[in-house]
Amino acid sequence: MSGLGSLNPLDGTAARIYALCCYGAEDEIISLQIIGSGFGRTGTMSLKTALEQLGFPCYHMLECFPQGPAHWKMWEQALQGNPDWEAIFDGFTATVDFPANTSFAELAEAYPDAKVIHTVRDPEKWFTSTQNTIFGKEWIKFLPSSEAGPFMSATINNYFDDRMHDHDHLIKRFHEHTERVKATIAPERLLVFEVAQGWEPLCEFLGVPVPDGEFPNINETPAVQGLLRAVMDQGFQAVLGYEG
Repeated sequence: MSGLGSLNPLDGTAARIYALCCYGAEDEIISLQIIGSGFGRTGTMSLKTALEQLGFPCYHMLECFPQGPAHWKMWEQALQGNPDWEAIFDGFTATVDFPANTSFAELAEAYPDAKVIHTVRDPEKWFTSTQNTIFGKEWIKFLPSSEAGPFMSATINNYFDDRMHDHDHLIKRFHEHTERVKATIAPERLLVFEVAQGWEPLCEFLGVPVPDGEFPNINETPAVQGLLRAVMDQGFQAVLGYEG
């Protein structure tokens, strides 16, 4: 994943090796076990890191982008009613962040044994964080003419009605999304989680031992800003290194 730098503090490869050792043959660990429904900028990178420490290889937008246009096209097809979830999540047992979070209901139906983790934070702080990173004005202006434009429009922009700078609309959508998750997912299958709560509620929900060490606290804002600036200056392929 060329160009990601500190954005991926725990290499997902280590989690895959751990999972193979725990579960055996690779075909036994392909299906999703954990679905993250929370929006990006609610601690999803910290949760991804935590899940990988627990042995769940975790899909995230930072896993999605470097796979390039062929992978992005699968997401467009999924949102048109023709998903190939096994191909999209090949090698992963968990997913958090965009783009999968907005498809949480479809994923919960496709993987009925998977548990759902919904990350939340103070909505005002969430809005401010989005404006400084993933919904920054320069980035949103850049995307439509980029090769990722159709993918981003289908998976994220449409979910927010292309109103990523409208404070009241985003706060409303933030609350609506949480209520939709609670109304859709059975309570025993759902954990509403703030990363500040740490390991205990997460591990209890997943039925795994609490590991040694503090819960990951990943502040990736500067790295995200640097990555977005590099992509705007150099293009997706030059920064992310996928094959054309």
